Amino acid sequence: MQASEVPRAVAAARSTASSLGLTVDDALVLHDSNKLTLRLLPCDVLARVAPVAQQVARFEVELAQRLAESGCPVAALEPRVEPRVHERDGFVVTLWTYHEPVTSREVSPADYAHALERLHAGMRKLDVPTPHFTDRVEQARQLVADRDRTPALADADRELLGDTLRSLGRVIGERGGAEQLLHGEPHPGNVLTTENGLLFIDLETCCRGPVEFDLAHTPEEVGEHYPDVDQDVLRECRILVPAMVTAWRWDRDDQLPDGRRLGTEWLGRIRAALDR
Repeated sequence: MQASEVPRAVAAARSTASSLGLTVDDALVLHDSNKLTLRLLPCDVLARVAPVAQQVARFEVELAQRLAESGCPVAALEPRVEPRVHERDGFVVTLWTYHEPVTSREVSPADYAHALERLHAGMRKLDVPTPHFTDRVEQARQLVADRDRTPALADADRELLGDTLRSLGRVIGERGGAEQLLHGEPHPGNVLTTENGLLFIDLETCCRGPVEFDLAHTPEEVGEHYPDVDQDVLRECRILVPAMVTAWRWDRDDQLPDGRRLGTEWLGRIRAALDR
């Protein structure tokens, strides 16, 4: 989020929670990306705030409710207030249960795989309109092809990323294997380690596709513990996903700290993986 918007976003979260009868004396910033994530105290509520123009909060709230009700390992909405999206001062605010992270507990690949398998099982029961994973691949490819949006990307790197996104996206999409609703980005940054086990957060990137696309966002050892994985598709997805993420690092508007260095590093990894 733009630094100039942060004070207004914090104020929107505090006033929204207060208007719902929650006591808010302080707001701690936990994470700042496309959304601002806050811990509101002393009511101990997690608030997620985003500009109205950039939000898919209503979809995320509805999906989180349905998944939580079916026992899936997802972070739950705050039970003391109505589960809905609140708009205030140009922002959307959603309120969630705050889970104290358990930092001393190491997440085993088997536990990670089991939690993701449970999430996928619950998602298979839902029929909700979502993009196909190839739509997201195409968005990354169009970004790479747009020299105005990615001016610092060298021609050879542009060709590498464009060809990788085009060919692997097509090959994986045309395999005809089983597809279902996916988290979209179940990487470690979207997994909470809590006293109640692993919980997935940030459902705004949900899409349809093979489970291997989700697994490609996780540490490699996780795929060894997930049942019935197509290893060929997983290997292809483990190149495709970094190519997508690398494309976003070269966006001139990307604000990820150290993003350009990471983009350069990942280009090298993609080349090495393709050579193998």
